[in-house]
Amino acid sequence: MINQESSDQLSRRAWLGKVSVPALALGGAAMISATMPQEIPKQDIYNIRDYGAKGDGESLDTVAIQAAIDACNAAGGGTVFIPTGVFLSGTLQLKSNVTFHLSAGGKLLGSPKRAHYTAGKGVPAGNGNIVFLYAVNAERLSIEGKGTIDGNGLAFYNGKGDNTGPGQKGIDGNFDRPHLLIFYQCTELRLHDAFLQASAYHCIRLLQCKQVYIDGVRIYNRVNKNNDGFHFSSCQYVHITNCDVQCQDDACALFGSNKFVTITNCSFSTRWSIFRFGGGESQNIAVSNCLIYDTYGCPIKISAGRASIENFSFSNIIMKNVTGPIGIGFSGTPGNIQGGSNQVAGKPFIRNISFNGIRASVVAAPVPHPDIHFELNFKEGERNSCITLNAMDDHYLENISFTDVHVTYAGGGTLAQAGKHDVPKIAAEYFGVWDTAPGGPPAYGLYARNVKGLTLQNVRFEFEHNDSRPAIVFDNVQDAAINGLSLQGSTTAPSLLRIVNSKDLLFTATRVLSPCKVLLSLEGKSNEAITIDGGEFIKAITKVVYSGGANEKSLKLRT
Repeated sequence: MINQESSDQLSRRAWLGKVSVPALALGGAAMISATMPQEIPKQDIYNIRDYGAKGDGESLDTVAIQAAIDACNAAGGGTVFIPTGVFLSGTLQLKSNVTFHLSAGGKLLGSPKRAHYTAGKGVPAGNGNIVFLYAVNAERLSIEGKGTIDGNGLAFYNGKGDNTGPGQKGIDGNFDRPHLLIFYQCTELRLHDAFLQASAYHCIRLLQCKQVYIDGVRIYNRVNKNNDGFHFSSCQYVHITNCDVQCQDDACALFGSNKFVTITNCSFSTRWSIFRFGGGESQNIAVSNCLIYDTYGCPIKISAGRASIENFSFSNIIMKNVTGPIGIGFSGTPGNIQGGSNQVAGKPFIRNISFNGIRASVVAAPVPHPDIHFELNFKEGERNSCITLNAMDDHYLENISFTDVHVTYAGGGTLAQAGKHDVPKIAAEYFGVWDTAPGGPPAYGLYARNVKGLTLQNVRFEFEHNDSRPAIVFDNVQDAAINGLSLQGSTTAPSLLRIVNSKDLLFTATRVLSPCKVLLSLEGKSNEAITIDGGEFIKAITKVVYSGGANEKSLKLRT
């Protein structure tokens, strides 16, 4: 009974105090009237066992699971619940307003039989669209929970990949195997906490999706060839955070016209590459606070033919045991790039790419992953690798910057590699530039060709074992500012720096960390306005040598 002398009505604060515990017990927040409590609606739960799913790992539960999804969607939305058990299934279609919840003890296991899979209805054909779970034109779709989606991909291994690499064009490729997840033209898609493993093909393919949020997902995908992690094509407003990816092929491929993408606080390992970009209009992408380890085939790889690529930022990244470690290749001509539109109107470009706070250790050659059961066929050009910036003819990479970058290389490069002056004009894969004899790049730290607007600030290159190549090669580099460059030298290398037909270069505060034969080799008649202003060069036996028509008028050296 309320004391009438105090108040004829409960105050809002007093009423909230009396109802707050029961309200919370109902399981969520609600809009609460100050004068009358309102009942909180209970979200509908669709337990797949109620629709006939057995969960014994042997009975095929496809029909039952799909029935639960369809019922949830027809009712306007809710949660399809995967309880404890192993639920064997073929192709499933996810739909709008459905939260697909995997309990911690629940596993959705792909059938080992090809007959239990279909192509996704409405998913464009091409590059394989046989699939385990998919959605088309869905909105407000979520996959969540601590459970597992297992593609049973080893059952589809036949020793063949899809043959979509450079020059292969998919000829005689193995496409008839299911991707784990495909989402096509979906909006407000959320993937939280699930463990995804053992796909027969790519793990997650997102095609022309918008507002994508991926958080806390773990991917382990190393049972078949072309075992990608995330594979995006022409998506917008994508945010990936707190994920762990171990796969066999590209860990996070972004093909086509991807825009407004953030990737942060993740760890990655793979045989091939982590962040791979190519084709279309790919713009406004930020990668930060990521760990990359045991990755070969180049962790950050931007390879494009006719593309418009700009405004990429890579910051606070640690790389441990990698090859590459960064490769940007640009030809300005059509390339063999998968996904999305590869052609752009007007002259293509790659520009405004920044690398900040990078720490990397680069191994001499790829090392087999013990948990990948098939041979990986390492390329000659992957040995003794370096950072590669490679454009050609009348095409340039523009406004590329490296700030606070420290890379330790294994070393071991040879004089034969250092003497490679006729570098092939190949951009489809970074290592393809270096595959021809004598193999490997002519620099141990950075090779840059056809770059305009290059900045190096507080960059340090070292090696563990003697390397007979220059630390840096600039070939037709224009408008470069290099400050605080620290390089380990070698008395067996022809020079520490090699500059070919470049102009408007300013070096300040350069440091030679160990003895070298020659500080700078200047080559070619087109060198112009090159300045080396101050630094520590006492460990360089000879300061400059000229060849190929280069002369002293093109260089200003102040020690």
